[in-house]
Amino acid sequence: MSLMRICKYGERILRKKTRPVDYALEKGALPGIIAGMFETMRAAGGVGLSANQVGLDIRLSIISIAHENEPELNLVLINPEIVSAEGGQEGEEGCLSFPGFYQLVRRYDKVTVRALNERGLPVEIRAGGFLARALQHEIDHLDGRLFIDRLPFLVRLKLRPRLIILKRKWAAGRK
Repeated sequence: MSLMRICKYGERILRKKTRPVDYALEKGALPGIIAGMFETMRAAGGVGLSANQVGLDIRLSIISIAHENEPELNLVLINPEIVSAEGGQEGEEGCLSFPGFYQLVRRYDKVTVRALNERGLPVEIRAGGFLARALQHEIDHLDGRLFIDRLPFLVRLKLRPRLIILKRKWAAGRK
């Protein structure tokens, strides 16, 4: 498997709501895409990656979280949807599409997500804390929403000049 190029802030696909996966029609291509996404995410040092971040217009995300003294949790989420959410938490978030850029973001503390797994079977995930944050972050990507959209208006306004500079820098790097 080879590494995939990660799309950076400013690329249109990051703002596009992804199309649902028709598992029966696309199941042959999914194992290769999923393996490539995991390889790319790990090489970049991330904990999650959505298909549109690697230029694919499909509703697919992966998450890999390792806790001390516990095995690594690897999730494949096809057509994920948040079905319930409660509470609140604030924490620092980054994104592979915004390398080196971090901000405090408010999210729900607990979520329930329904999706299909890599075998096309329905799963329901109830999560809290960091996993809940990661699930919300990746599902936002699939809806064309970025973590900076969750920032308060005044913070976004203050960050605007910095984001413009970063967007230009990343666009120049693609040429």
